[in-house]
Amino acid sequence: AKDYELRQYETAKWVSTVIRGETQKEAMRQGFWKLFHYIQGKNEKEMKIDMTVPVTCLIKSGCADFKISFFLPFEHQDSPPQPTDSEVFVEERKGASIFVRSFGGFASPEKYAEEAEALARILRNRGQLFHEDFFYTAGYDSPFKLFNRHNEVWYFKK
Repeated sequence: AKDYELRQYETAKWVSTVIRGETQKEAMRQGFWKLFHYIQGKNEKEMKIDMTVPVTCLIKSGCADFKISFFLPFEHQDSPPQPTDSEVFVEERKGASIFVRSFGGFASPEKYAEEAEALARILRNRGQLFHEDFFYTAGYDSPFKLFNRHNEVWYFKK
């Protein structure tokens, strides 16, 4: 459709952390740095890992916990180094069909929420079944990139 796409994602490993009791913006900042330290070598192999995109944030309705995640590069999917920070963990996300809405610019928590609501409205109007109690934000750009930025919101298909 012109206002969203349906993607099929394969099972994959992500490195994640959960930040509790902060605003979404502050949770993203704290979570990003915890995960960045992991890929810079704060792991059991003291291995540097390339930065990948997207950086995702799980938003659950009525919940003040935010799960921030980095996709692990393909060469580390089979045996990613274990984190040495007890608040960082490797998780395997099962393959899924995901409804995706893309947008540009610098994405604030308010902009992500607005885009997620727009996507939810479109999906409901088209009779699509999806998990409405959570969505992911996905950012693809460095904070230093000023133009042609790419952001997404994801809802999982039921």
